[in-house]
Amino acid sequence: MKRIAAALTLCVCAFAAVAPASAVPAIAPEGPPIEVVVLGTFHFGNPGQDMANIQVDDVLAPKRQAEIAKILDGLARFKPTKIAVEAQRRQPGTNLSERYPLFRSGKVEPSAYEVVQLGYALAQRLGHPNVYAVDVDGDFPFDAVMAFAKKTGREAKLAANITAIQAWTADITQQLKSKTLGQVLRLHNDPASIAQGNDFYLDTLQYGALDDQPGADLVSRWYERNFKICARIAQSAEPGDRILVIYGSGHAFLLRHCLGGVPGWRIKEANDYLPN
Repeated sequence: MKRIAAALTLCVCAFAAVAPASAVPAIAPEGPPIEVVVLGTFHFGNPGQDMANIQVDDVLAPKRQAEIAKILDGLARFKPTKIAVEAQRRQPGTNLSERYPLFRSGKVEPSAYEVVQLGYALAQRLGHPNVYAVDVDGDFPFDAVMAFAKKTGREAKLAANITAIQAWTADITQQLKSKTLGQVLRLHNDPASIAQGNDFYLDTLQYGALDDQPGADLVSRWYERNFKICARIAQSAEPGDRILVIYGSGHAFLLRHCLGGVPGWRIKEANDYLPN
């Protein structure tokens, strides 16, 4: 018995001796850390392109413009050196916005679009020469998930998930009747809410079997789109930057996960800068 105990002790000591040498090497960041705020938003202009859409009153009205001014005051405290937005119109061969220079010169018509109201407006206030348009297209093969759910008798479960999302958006629509835009944005950017926002996508992993994996295909496409967005942001950064990312709140979880995992990058909470 004593021999067994001694042998085990020897093995443990030997493992402890070699463990540090076998650790995965850390990737050293280049230069000072990069800080990033991912501001998850809803669509101010309500384009109706999502599975469930929040109904927003006219953000160009004086009351909402005053609320937006307070949001910009708060975000300005972050002192971003670069602003990245959910847009695809770029100057050829760059990640730079095609529209922002026109906005800056007064050649863009008034727009409720959150990219304009938040991204362009803050960039202009801070004297930024340009804004980074980092959005990319992506497939969202939800029809295949629905077909699999119907084939396997889980159509009601999937429908219940969709109904829950629609109920959430309806609640936000209702809250906009009594809350400021800043207060509603704070709800979107609560870390717990951000994490829950990704649950729907991962839940679709249950819809599939063997070689037929529509749920995994959907999640893969969604992750691919977000990681390509993340890559454009990372490739636009320089050591010491403070980057504000303004994006639909459904993207916030993955963009925070991706950008926060880049060596030398640090996530800052949007709610530290949004008005109460």
